Amino acid sequence: MNVTVLAVGKLKERYLTDGCREYEKRLGAFCKLNLVELPEHRLPDNPSAAEIQNGIEREGDMILAKIPAGSTTVALCIEGRQLSSEELAAQIEKLGIAGNSSLCFIIGGSWGLSGRVKERCALRLSMSRMTFPHQLARLLLLEQLYRAFSILNHSKYHK
Repeated sequence: MNVTVLAVGKLKERYLTDGCREYEKRLGAFCKLNLVELPEHRLPDNPSAAEIQNGIEREGDMILAKIPAGSTTVALCIEGRQLSSEELAAQIEKLGIAGNSSLCFIIGGSWGLSGRVKERCALRLSMSRMTFPHQLARLLLLEQLYRAFSILNHSKYHK
């Protein structure tokens, strides 16, 4: 299976880059992972609602241009469905059985995702009702993808 993660924003903390690198390496046993980092649209300090919306839309244009053709897309957004690790694994398995060999997970910028991107996605996924730092989303997603593939392959990682 081909898995693409489109993420807006650059990771700044070393512990996050190290963690992501570790899960990228581990995922190599289960899928072909392609991590695409897109630049976050620069906003002024104290941006207006219009400036924020413009930034979200510009990031949305970049995201839509980078979605691999034929991919089943999943948006990570606050209003998305919350799934357990087992449910995420089942969704991935279901997509694979249906012939979807390419998945694309989308993490927007710190202000959120464009409505056009969300509409393009087959699934909207929420990591939690809790609030996390934006940059942590990538590490959490990679860990959960690794856990999902581990579940599907009956490895000891998921207890």
